[in-house]
Amino acid sequence: MPLRGSPTHTRIEHELTRMRRHACPGPACPGRTSRSGLGMTSGEPVAGAAGWVPQSSLGCAAAMAWGVWGKARGGPVGALTLTALAEGIQANQGQPPGPSSIDLQLEPELEPQAEPMGAIAVPTAGPAPCSLPRVQEAAPKGLYQDPQSSWEEGALADLALYAAASLEEAGFAGTQATALMLASALEARGERLEEQVYALVRGLLAQVPSLAEGRPRQAALRVLSALALEHAREVVCALLPSSLPPDRVAAELWRSLSRNQRVNGQVLVQLLWALKGGAGPEPEALAATRALGEMLAVSGCVGATRGFYPHLLLMLVTQLHQLARRASSPDTPRAWAPSHRGPPHSDASCAVEALKALLTGDGGRMVVTCMEQAGGWRRLVGAHTHLEGVLLLASAMVAHADHHLRGLFGNLLPWLRSADDTRRLTAMAFFTGLLQSRPTAGLLREEVILERLRAWQGDPEPTVRWLGLLGLGHLALSRGKVRHVSKLLPALLGALSEGDARLVDAALGALRRLLLRPRAPVRLLSTELGPRLPPLLDDARDSVRASAVGLLGTLVRRGRGGLQVGLRGPLRKLVLQSLVPLLLRLQDPSRDAAESSEWTLARCDHALRWGLLEEMVTVAHYDSPEALSRICHCLVQQYPSRIPSFLSQTQGYLRSPQDPLRWAAAVLLGFLVHHTSPSHVSQDLLDSLFQDLGQLQNDPEPAVVAAAHVSAQQVALLARAQPGPRRPRLLGLGFWRRASPHRPPPVYGNSPFQPRSVVGRWGC
Repeated sequence: MPLRGSPTHTRIEHELTRMRRHACPGPACPGRTSRSGLGMTSGEPVAGAAGWVPQSSLGCAAAMAWGVWGKARGGPVGALTLTALAEGIQANQGQPPGPSSIDLQLEPELEPQAEPMGAIAVPTAGPAPCSLPRVQEAAPKGLYQDPQSSWEEGALADLALYAAASLEEAGFAGTQATALMLASALEARGERLEEQVYALVRGLLAQVPSLAEGRPRQAALRVLSALALEHAREVVCALLPSSLPPDRVAAELWRSLSRNQRVNGQVLVQLLWALKGGAGPEPEALAATRALGEMLAVSGCVGATRGFYPHLLLMLVTQLHQLARRASSPDTPRAWAPSHRGPPHSDASCAVEALKALLTGDGGRMVVTCMEQAGGWRRLVGAHTHLEGVLLLASAMVAHADHHLRGLFGNLLPWLRSADDTRRLTAMAFFTGLLQSRPTAGLLREEVILERLRAWQGDPEPTVRWLGLLGLGHLALSRGKVRHVSKLLPALLGALSEGDARLVDAALGALRRLLLRPRAPVRLLSTELGPRLPPLLDDARDSVRASAVGLLGTLVRRGRGGLQVGLRGPLRKLVLQSLVPLLLRLQDPSRDAAESSEWTLARCDHALRWGLLEEMVTVAHYDSPEALSRICHCLVQQYPSRIPSFLSQTQGYLRSPQDPLRWAAAVLLGFLVHHTSPSHVSQDLLDSLFQDLGQLQNDPEPAVVAAAHVSAQQVALLARAQPGPRRPRLLGLGFWRRASPHRPPPVYGNSPFQPRSVVGRWGC
């Protein structure tokens, strides 16, 4: 409000007093020729006057407005003699009648030849009336169903526009004076301003398209700000219906409210409540989301969210979750397509843009960039990937926007027990992601967090168990030393037998993080993983295989000191048990699994001092039988007692459904047999190998058939070198035609699955 005693305050009080007390009983208010479109001329009574006309300018404005509202129902919407009112004010101030302030958009000498449509005309000397901005002829569908209500909305808007234009030079005091003038005028009619706010805003929505750019439109926006200053809730309720579907005029009004620093905070709070009160895809929540996007896109508006920024961010992310669930319906179009350069015009994209504006306006541009590079925005709008997007958002905020983490953590805690699934799961994902921040995780005692995460493991929903496992991994990584291992391990080891790949991946990742901490329980984990990890190396799920192989490599790296001095019995046994799967997985069709196998074999070579790093890298990237032969020779020489196990494991891969693995198993088997001494293998094992290799003669892949034939010859040569009676099975196959004291090495054709190594590179 203006300061008491100031010129503006004195003038307002003076005019309002005269409006209430000095009324003339005459039926007319003299004035010059009207330009309102009512057809009034100088000296004629105002059409439909209420029987009284105040003497002052503001009183005249109120009287004419109420006279028009009370009687002239047949006139055009918002028809009000603004020029006569302006001249009344000028006469009251002792100025000669002339163009009103709202008319002075252009200087008379600079009048254009052709006036743009909807612009305010500059007064001329001729008697012809100048056209004022008129309200749009047809109101938007659904806004004005009652003609009487439509007329009153336009008349209210006319009075508000005039009041704002007449006080345009008063700044903030003018805004307050506009509200005070409207309130006093409505009180004179026996109504309160808050009861007419809806009509005023709807009238402005109808009139703004016909107002010219510049002072007329600024007057309309000033009225809106004046109303929102004291009645933000009513203004938001009136504007929301025009925000869905998107409306250009409503978007302009939202942006004007956003630029006004005295009202934008109040409006944002009301939009937050509208978003919170709606149920996801409900129209009110969708309209509030679009309005938030318009307001937050204005520079400087995000500063008004102090105090409720975390709550607003959580609500927008939750709104995305609700929209993503709705979008999972087959009848709903996709929110994004890889061929699109940007998001389409949809509800989900509007929520994403609002979230981006909220983050960018608060200095979180790096968060937005990280999300774009990691595909986080696409995940947020996906029904099955939304929680992954939330985890990425939490990770990006931990790295680049940690000043809001405490507020987020505090706001999401009550939501962890919400009955609404979307809110509860979104809060759980944020809770899990924020545990990566050590200061944020320190807001709760470690025992409390651990018990909460362990409780999630008993939930029947796999998603909740998955989030709990991720949280356990973050908790293990965020501590300087491993604590509560006895409570962490049972939950993590038990998840290795889950059927959901996400749960197994999360458990393997948490165990790997546990190994990265100081004083990690390497021996305990080696013992516990001994019977559990080898089956996962051959799991049918690509991600599980890659994670299991990576965990083995981390375990070997942490325990290499003991392996080098001959200790770590459980770990050494686990490594030898996994050697054949690791060698064969170098040919894994999954790129992640193949690269993870290469990395783990390099760790094993370093820990056990084989000196085969170059050979292993070559086998991983090239078709080099020579390098594979040297690897097999080393293994046979160093671990003769493990030869039957090596052969049996390789034999199992001959029945693999994947062509590269069958071919690799046949080749590896041939080299192992070639370097094996006859005394280290039994006749029964040789018979079994020969039988399985013979079955591959009918394999649909020619390369596999050729490799199996060469390896079968090596098995026959090894059986011939053994002492004792010759087996009838091998005699019948014709491999005993000639004797040779030396077994020639196997020669295999080029692999169709890998590029051939450079000739002569290995001294061939």
